Amino acid sequence: MPSPVKRCDIFCHVIDNFGDVGVCWRLAHQLAREHGLAVRLWVDRLETLAAICPAIDQRLPVQETDGVEVRHWRADFPQLVPGDLVIEGFACRVPDAFVAAMAARDRPPVWINLDYLSAEDWVEDCHALPSPHPSLPLVKYFFFPGFTESTGGLLRERDLEQRRLAYLASHAQQVDFWRWLGGPPRADALIVSLFAYPNTALADLLADWVRGSSPVCCLAPQSQTLPSIEGFLGRALPAGEVGRRGQLEIRTLPFMAQADYDKLLWSCDLNFVRGEDSFVRAQWAAKPMVWHIYPQDETAHLPKLHAFLDRYCGGLGESLPESAAAPLRRLFTAWNGDNESGKLSAGQWAEFAAALPELRRHALNWQNNLSKQQDLCTKLVSFCCSKL
Repeated sequence: MPSPVKRCDIFCHVIDNFGDVGVCWRLAHQLAREHGLAVRLWVDRLETLAAICPAIDQRLPVQETDGVEVRHWRADFPQLVPGDLVIEGFACRVPDAFVAAMAARDRPPVWINLDYLSAEDWVEDCHALPSPHPSLPLVKYFFFPGFTESTGGLLRERDLEQRRLAYLASHAQQVDFWRWLGGPPRADALIVSLFAYPNTALADLLADWVRGSSPVCCLAPQSQTLPSIEGFLGRALPAGEVGRRGQLEIRTLPFMAQADYDKLLWSCDLNFVRGEDSFVRAQWAAKPMVWHIYPQDETAHLPKLHAFLDRYCGGLGESLPESAAAPLRRLFTAWNGDNESGKLSAGQWAEFAAALPELRRHALNWQNNLSKQQDLCTKLVSFCCSKL
């Protein structure tokens, strides 16, 4: 039986980072490529999307890229017929005129509020709950990404694992990528990617790497950490340049397309990630990671951090040994400022580094078990079909 879902509108309001638009772009691309939907992606700041999708021309109000129609979401919203599926990314408000057009359809579209990812227990109870419109014949459904079968799952393309394994098996692909990164690092270096929000613990981490017993090659995409890195080095570090102190080599990288960022994660021994999009991609990379969760007022983000740590250390059928779980928890909490000093204490990096062999095994087991669950995009389309 043909799917009743043919067309989709996704709305993305960019706040102050790349995470929201990164998730919405991945979702739009996957809906078009893997499920055959005609997708319109509405973005209010095209320059942000262009940073992770170089094919985007931020001067064009309407354009098509990789099978997705991208539209500049402006105040003068046009009159048009909504798709069968309407997704508001992370509780952004769909224009009133568009909501009225949704209600005017003979068969109203399925309206989804795609919420933020959380490992908290309450997500399972709230996932897919309906919220009727107070005055129009419309129902909005809350769709929560998550880590269990009872949630909306995680974004994952069908061929992602195949592409990861092909890259790791291809010397030529890796040589080409490292050439773009400025050449391979020392053979004995720990390779680390660093993507974070401004962080008071960063200087402590860099200092630990400088005076450590083993070399560290830190690959840092240009982000909000750059002023702290330059302050630590005592000089400017434009994209493409290298800074060195002691055992530490830092390379700053230009902001990269999503496919290249995946390769960066696959190429590293350890990935520091932030927000939601890079956080999920790091888990699919099957490498140890440290997450900088998006800071919220009144430390509302910390319960989300600890809910993930409980689930991650508990595993999906296989727990992380306490000898590795304890150093991981201590580094995560210090990195996220969940201590009195807001700094890394002496020895926290060293004990985490000593646990890396066990953390590598756990990261691969976590990825293998998580990939057995249905991906978010497939769950979303299936849910939509059940409501039409």
